Amino acid sequence: VLRCLGIPTRVITNFNSAHDKNLNLSIDKYIDMSGNNLHLSEDSVWNFHVWNESWFIRRDLGSFYDGWQVLDATPQEKSKGIYQCGPASTKAIKEGDVNLDYDSPFVFAAVNADCVTWIRYSKKRKERIYSDTREIGRFISTKAVGTNSRVDVTANYKYPEVKDISFKISYSQYKNSLMDDRKILVTAV
Repeated sequence: VLRCLGIPTRVITNFNSAHDKNLNLSIDKYIDMSGNNLHLSEDSVWNFHVWNESWFIRRDLGSFYDGWQVLDATPQEKSKGIYQCGPASTKAIKEGDVNLDYDSPFVFAAVNADCVTWIRYSKKRKERIYSDTREIGRFISTKAVGTNSRVDVTANYKYPEVKDISFKISYSQYKNSLMDDRKILVTAV
């Protein structure tokens, strides 16, 4: 319909798409002390999910957010009391502006949620034992104009993941900077 009105529109496929039911921007899995799944979260990861993007000027959000906007014709959750999703700015998603209207937190989680595993010791005590920041939002794609080729648009939704760097540092190199209320921050370039 939007194309018929002259609005540029394309279909987007997100592989490993998060469904963040509680909007905490993570996909949580709970296990007991024996490693058994406790099924305490309604979050899930779908093999893929498809939505549309349309090109809008965003006078309501400011010109920074002009451009591609996510519109999901098959929303799975209510937003402001009705089933809807969007228009969420892809620039807002990429920048992590999850406080904007139009389902920005839900779309952000769909492409960039962390997968977190918790061990639950009791109803009041849990501990995060694993977090995967790379699983969600892979190969976000659209179809190329005029061909059947795939165009990767992942960079429109998220920044590249930081690569793991392993290194060793001796205690003598940092002991003078340690204090009870400080942590060491190491940045690799």
